[in-house]
Amino acid sequence: MGAYFGVSTIFVFCLLGFSANAELFTIGAPSGSDITQALLKAFTSACQSPTASRVVIPKGEFKLGEIELRGPCKAPIEITMKGTVKADGNTNHGKEKWVVFGNINGFKLNGGGVFDGEGNAAWRVNNCHKTFECKKLPISIRFDFLVNAEVRDISSIDAKNFHMNVLGAKNMTMDNIKITAPEDSPNTDGIHLGRSDGVKILNSVISTGDDCISVGDGMKNLHVEKVVCGPGHGISVGSLGRYGHEQDVTGIKVINCTLQETDNGLRIKTWPSAACSTTASDIHFEDIILKNVNNPILIDQEYCPWNQCNKKKASTIKLANISFKKIRGTSGNKDAVKLLCSRGYPCQSVEIGDINIKYSGADGPATFQCSNVSPKLLGTQSPKACSAPVTKA
Repeated sequence: MGAYFGVSTIFVFCLLGFSANAELFTIGAPSGSDITQALLKAFTSACQSPTASRVVIPKGEFKLGEIELRGPCKAPIEITMKGTVKADGNTNHGKEKWVVFGNINGFKLNGGGVFDGEGNAAWRVNNCHKTFECKKLPISIRFDFLVNAEVRDISSIDAKNFHMNVLGAKNMTMDNIKITAPEDSPNTDGIHLGRSDGVKILNSVISTGDDCISVGDGMKNLHVEKVVCGPGHGISVGSLGRYGHEQDVTGIKVINCTLQETDNGLRIKTWPSAACSTTASDIHFEDIILKNVNNPILIDQEYCPWNQCNKKKASTIKLANISFKKIRGTSGNKDAVKLLCSRGYPCQSVEIGDINIKYSGADGPATFQCSNVSPKLLGTQSPKACSAPVTKA
């Protein structure tokens, strides 16, 4: 039996910010069926509603093909996803998307549902982390050009590529997001963001094979709080400078987070042979707990994975007004703090305050390295900071 959707014209959910006469569109389908066309039809009808509307995906497990749910819509729209939707388990080489929500003012996604990207088969043939020349794999969920958006209580598992990608958002909150993939799954960034302004990521757990959160160019005013990351590659600003015409990054704040068993911790990374000259500024990490994290604090302006660049050229990305404060816990290697700034454009206004990172390996003790930077030191530092005047907090 095929999927269908039904409409109820009177459904009260004023507490969610919708009107009393909001329209309700419910997907009706037996578990295991493909709901791609039914969901597209329901969304299209809801998008044309002159009043706020809601599309409901019920409990159960459903197949979902490549789909774009785009506005602009006539009124706010909410998608309540209670079940699990599963992607095609094939590699899907050459496709760049699975599910897209785009161009909507007043968008909500919630309900406790799961997006299963079925990535296992694709990971085995994915070499995009090693070479520029590769066939792309689809991002599981893309949020494109959303305004006044809320994404809550949603899970993503086993994405073929990035789990979630945020582009062009304005005033967006992501709360209680759960992201899961094996630690050896390539390019499975949890949440990647770029060219957006005013995004919050709150109360979330991200365990994946690449960066838990990665910040691309053009990102402004990102607030990350109460996020648990690990396994994965940590929380990263960048990489920046790989492509031309990149935009400045500013206003990044990561507070009260935990990183556990990650390959990197708090990281800013730029390419040495950058294709552009931009600035990343006002980046602040504070009140972070580390649990056996490799490279807990890292500014890396010599980022060059798989030798895809010219290390003889200094990075042209300018870093300024950066702080790491109240960072505590354990390191998985002796490199507790590495501030490796560009020799062409040394880092400006870097503050290190109240750092207590322990390492118990045989090749210890923990180290604190600096190049092309003179950090301002506040409070205490363990390991002992690189040479600079000490300022009491």
